[in-house]
Amino acid sequence: MSLPISDHRSTELEGPKEQPKSPNLKSIVKSFLSHLTPLHHAFLLLVILSQVILVLYVTRNPKLSPSSESPAQPSPEFQAVDECDSRRIYVYDLPPMFNYELKNNVCNQTNYCDRYSNDNFGPAAKELAGIVPESILPAWYWSDVYSGDVLYHGRMLNYKCRTLEPESATAFYIPFYAGLAVEVEYHWRLEMFIKSVQEDKWWKRSNGSDHFIMLARTTWDFRRSREDDGWGSSFLSVPEILEHVVHLSVERNLWDDLEVAVPYPTVFHPRSESDIVEWQSFVRSRQRNHLFTFLGGPREFIENGLRGVLQKQCLDEPIACRQVDCYGNNCGVDGTKAIMAAFLDSDFCLQEGDAFSKHAVFECMLAGSIPVFFSPETAYWQYELFMPVDPESYSVFIHHDDVSNGTDIKRVLGGYGREEVERMREKVIEYMPRFLYAKSSQGLEETRDAFDIAIEGVLSKYKAHMERGRIGNWNEI
Repeated sequence: MSLPISDHRSTELEGPKEQPKSPNLKSIVKSFLSHLTPLHHAFLLLVILSQVILVLYVTRNPKLSPSSESPAQPSPEFQAVDECDSRRIYVYDLPPMFNYELKNNVCNQTNYCDRYSNDNFGPAAKELAGIVPESILPAWYWSDVYSGDVLYHGRMLNYKCRTLEPESATAFYIPFYAGLAVEVEYHWRLEMFIKSVQEDKWWKRSNGSDHFIMLARTTWDFRRSREDDGWGSSFLSVPEILEHVVHLSVERNLWDDLEVAVPYPTVFHPRSESDIVEWQSFVRSRQRNHLFTFLGGPREFIENGLRGVLQKQCLDEPIACRQVDCYGNNCGVDGTKAIMAAFLDSDFCLQEGDAFSKHAVFECMLAGSIPVFFSPETAYWQYELFMPVDPESYSVFIHHDDVSNGTDIKRVLGGYGREEVERMREKVIEYMPRFLYAKSSQGLEETRDAFDIAIEGVLSKYKAHMERGRIGNWNEI
């Protein structure tokens, strides 16, 4: 098989031919466009415009454009957040005469040295065995209701946002045990403390407006007109304290914008979230045999007083009401045991005491009992940070004048249906961690307790304090 013969002739014999001219870009484009339909024209135009817009966006956006000066910075949402930003607190290291020595003096004068045992929580509440679950009994202590100054000091020393550098602090905590100074009648130490703190350079920087203190007692114990009234002091009558320093107390003056009311210490100090969950389950499933409990006795010097009226109604209804008579200071350790047992056995607990507030409010709610108030000052206007916003969701309000005029407590409380009672109890149980003080000096892992919420309240109060322009002159140090 032979290969096919080519028709091409030798170029060498014919000589060179003229090369065709290459088409230019304009002719190519024109030829290309001539073959396009109108639809293709529109599509091509859209593609070109999108490419132009993309180029302009990239070249004009500094986050996307390359820079030879510095590497691109991560977006703010990807940067680490400092949880202590604007929350750092400096704790003053005061001379012992203003705190630790006062605690020792109380021990020496009262012979009640167990009051500050077990890391200041008081004696172990072994008497509650058989009343509270055995597994969480080690978390119960007979804590002194006025031990807040000592307890807060211990927590502040371990506060997660505590700083040892005062220049970086947002706020300053003053660990002065003013409540103990009042109790042992060391009024001269109050005066020494005020003079001493005013000489501190960090106080001078803001005139004390970024400082706060825990007073532990009711505000009225520090608002006496004279030191010789027989009790209390004029600590909060000192302008340098009253007008600048945020102060915590277990009952506040409603007209004092710089005061924060915090819960009284209860007998339960959970070691962990599991302690709280177990106790919540216990009180939720508790069988209650009485409609309500009344704690206390009448005061002879108050004729037809509210307390006497409430006691009479309770005694007249022994099946519906359970009374614990604490008149004459009969509620020591054994009395406190009886109080907890009564609260656990009742759907409602009547709250009326010597002052607007009372620590039994929190013991009542700790037991899952629904508080009944006769004055809005008892809780609604005191503990807004710690209680539900809606008072009716967790409590009952009966005006004290209505009771004095014959309102039947049993009839009012008996008018609540079982579902409504359980709904209110569930709200009490839900808010329980907010008025408890954890046993650990670092608090709980995930749950905020009363201390955590109080400190957040202080920082919020301080922020509002600054925005109102009440900060003093910030002089160079």
